[in-house]
This record gives sequence, structure tokens and C-alpha cells, in this order.
Amino acid sequence: MTASKAATPQSSSAPLVPASSDARTLVNKLWSYCNVLRDDGVSALDYIEQLTFLVFLKMAHEQMHRRIMPIDILGFDAWQQLLDLEGVELEVRYTEILAELAGRPGVLGRIFKKSQNRIQDPAKLKRLIRELIGKEVWAGTNTDVKGDAYEELLAKGAEDVKSGAGQYFTPRALIETMVDCTQPAIHDTVMDPACGTGGFLLKAFEYIQHHLPADASQEEKDRLTSGAILGNELVDATARLAAMNMVLHGIAPSSAKTSPITVGDALAEPPKQHASLVLANPPFGKKSSITIISEEEDDFERKELTYSRRDFWATTTNKQLNFVQHIYTLLETYGRAAVVVPDNVLFEGGVGETVRRRLLQQCDVHTLLRLPTGIFYAGGVKANVLFFEKPPPRQDGKPLTKTLWVYDFRTNQRFTLKQNPLHRHALNDFVKAYRPGEPRDQRRATPSFKPYPVEELLSRDKVSLDLGADLKDNSLEVTDLNVEPHALARQIVDELEAALSEFASVAEALRPRGPVTEPGVSNE
Repeated sequence: MTASKAATPQSSSAPLVPASSDARTLVNKLWSYCNVLRDDGVSALDYIEQLTFLVFLKMAHEQMHRRIMPIDILGFDAWQQLLDLEGVELEVRYTEILAELAGRPGVLGRIFKKSQNRIQDPAKLKRLIRELIGKEVWAGTNTDVKGDAYEELLAKGAEDVKSGAGQYFTPRALIETMVDCTQPAIHDTVMDPACGTGGFLLKAFEYIQHHLPADASQEEKDRLTSGAILGNELVDATARLAAMNMVLHGIAPSSAKTSPITVGDALAEPPKQHASLVLANPPFGKKSSITIISEEEDDFERKELTYSRRDFWATTTNKQLNFVQHIYTLLETYGRAAVVVPDNVLFEGGVGETVRRRLLQQCDVHTLLRLPTGIFYAGGVKANVLFFEKPPPRQDGKPLTKTLWVYDFRTNQRFTLKQNPLHRHALNDFVKAYRPGEPRDQRRATPSFKPYPVEELLSRDKVSLDLGADLKDNSLEVTDLNVEPHALARQIVDELEAALSEFASVAEALRPRGPVTEPGVSNE
């Protein structure tokens, strides 16, 4: 969801990232072949994955044969081998190459890990190699062109309803807004613990490059491509797309011994490395579960997966609350974060109240941006962006949060992925009100942007941060004929889950803590 991370893509006409004319020409050329492969059962995401493998092999071939300082990344010329073969021999050798490279270390291993050949027709594979990818110069292409092209291919993949790739895609306008507000700098270590295809990392890298200080040393510049931009992703296939995204944008050399993208469950253990800036849109899934199978084949049970970490404030199966706690532990002192969270994180009782109270106490939670529906690939998602910092503890023990400013960008705002997609300029007023880089005491209240002192927040029922919806929503008076039925169903499910969570919190609060005695019966 990077987004990171809603559930199911909703349309086939979502906005694409801006790209140069050269990049669009390249995208159109490559994408035209996707429709040919669909007849063979190759999804859009599978197609992009195959492009990733083959483009990397072509780049390695180009670097191996360049005149000045050639680099042998693979130890053999895989691309030339594919060019020299036809038919079944081509298919067999391609499969062998993928398996051989899957065990390599660094960026190479991350891109090819668990790779498979999805193109079962050798003739179509040959055409893809020779005519589409083979005629392009990838290693020497301008980074903006090939990077933009790859980003647009990922955006097209996110549009594909069948592939479900939209769950890894956060609207670029929202990413740009979060980056513009947090202002990544050359000294920062930027992390995304649920990076998807790497949208936040790419935009942070681009921002840093465009704002390099004149006196930046070469060592500082080199750090940008060797440890300053880091991501983690749960799914191998998505991590490979993120790693390739890093390579094509110049963040990680294709020969790098370590990958900027790691794979695993970010919540499973305390972080081994900390960050000065975390940008994230964690998965929107309500809960996770694991299936336990007994010795009897037909006897199995499903148990909720609970993360038990001593560095967490509370133990819960709520994935979003766990990610909020995890991001707090990721931050170094004076670190800052901008995180997309669904509405339930703001008002859910029980553990939710505990997490919000501790967050207000131990962080400076200074800004909340209420987002409209219709901007994510999962229809009906009600989400927000929470901005907070991690100063050192106060000696007097008072909360580190002083004032939470809430910007209501939800009321009277209507966006859809088809007819009215979200663009960056729609968020200009919020960024202006946020005043990036300026003291927050210079902010000014407006009907859409209101301050709430921490004392008021801590005294609210369940420390609810569900604030800012004071304006009349005129858009609710108009029936939205563009809302997909599955989007309405998803919204209803989300609201029911939130209500059930509230009931569960009440039940937990009412549960007897001591021995239960039936009326008229003594325990003695």
C-alpha cells in the first residue's frame, strides 16, 4: 500500500504517475504485449514480474560489454544465452537461469528469489526478449526515463482487478504530500516497514536529491545509495518489484551486495536498525491468523496470530495498532514519522486506547490529516495520516504532545479512481496550513484546520482521536452513482468490524477479574 495497501483494486482507469514522453513511449511499447499474454493466462502482475527478470538480465549484459569499466554482475552472459536459443531449449534455459540466480546474495538474490517462468509459449518469450526488451538500451538509459517507465508499469499493474496488485499501491499524490511535509534530508535514514513496491522510498530519495545542500560531501551523497533508504516487505513477489524499482531509480546499484529491501514480517521482532524518518502505509487488513494442522489430516484449527514483543505497549491482534507501535520502536530519538492509519486506530477501545494514550505521552503527535474515501484501490476505506515525532522524555513526566492539529480533508471532498482521481494540487491547502519546516506555533486555525490541546485529548472517552468532522458534509446529500457495489459492501464490512471491536472492548471491560460466585453459593 508501499499504499501499501488496501485490499482489492477497483478500476481499470486509475491515475498513473507523471512520466516523460520517452517513458510513456517505452511503457506503451512494453504494455502492448501484456494483452497478447493475457490469452495464455499471464496476469498483469505476472507480466511485470517477467519484465523485471528480463530487464535485469539485459542490464547485466550491457554492463558486461560496455567499453569503459565493464562489470560482470552474474558471472556469465545470461542474456546472450537467451538470445542464442529457440523453442523448448530457450524455455528450459530461462527456467534454469532463474533458479540459479535465486540463491545469489544482495540485490540480485532479492530480485530473483522464488522466481518462475510464467510465459509458457517459447515463441512469445523469444519475441519479448528480442523485439521488446532487446531493442532498448537499459543500463545507459536516463534514470528518470527507465525509472518513470517502471513506475508507470507498476501503476498499470495496480489497475488490474484480477492481479490484486492495488493493495501495494498508495496514491502518488498522497505520497508526495507526506514527503513534502516531512522534508527528508541528506542526513536522514528513511524506512518503510511495509514498503510494497517502494513508492515512499522513491519519492523520499527524489526529494533529497532535489534539495541537496551545496556543501554536501561525496560521502554523504554515496550514503544515499548504500543504506540511507531502506524498506521491508512481507511478500517476496512484491519485494522483487520494490528492489527493481530501487535499481532503476539509481538508489541501489544492480551489483550491490546488500539489498535495500528486506523480506519478512516486520512485526515479528524488534527492529535491528533505527530510522530518523518513517514513511508508511501499513496493510489495512483487520487481523492476521495462522492455521494449525494436527496429526489427523482433517483436524485443523485456525488461531489468531498475536505478536508478543516486550518493546510494545500492548499485545493485540489488530495489525494497524501493532504497526503504530512498531513504527514508534523504529524511530530513533528526534525521529519523525508520517503513517497512514484507518479510522479504527483513532477510536477503537481497549488496546487502542492504551496505544493512543502512550503515543500522546511518549511522542509529539502534532498533525492528523483526515482523508476522503475514493482515493485507495479498496473502495470505502476511511483513512488518515498521522504525523508524529519522538523527542527525548521530559523530566517532569508530562506528555510530549502539546497540541494535535487536525485537518479535515474528508468532508465535502469526493474522489474516485475513474472520474475524479486525487491529484497533488488538491492537497496544496493542507501543505500550506502544515507549514513544513516552520515552528508549529505559527500555524493558524481555520474551519478545516483546528488545534486540540493534549489535556482535552487525554480526557476524551477512550482517548479518541476521531476529531475534525465538524463541517456539514453537503456531498452526502448526493447519491454517488459511481460507487462500485463491492466498494459499498467493503465499507459496510469495515464499519461492522469496527462496531464488533467496540462491543469486544466493552465485554472485556465488564469481564470479572476475580473468582465468579453464583448467587447463593459460597466459595468457601
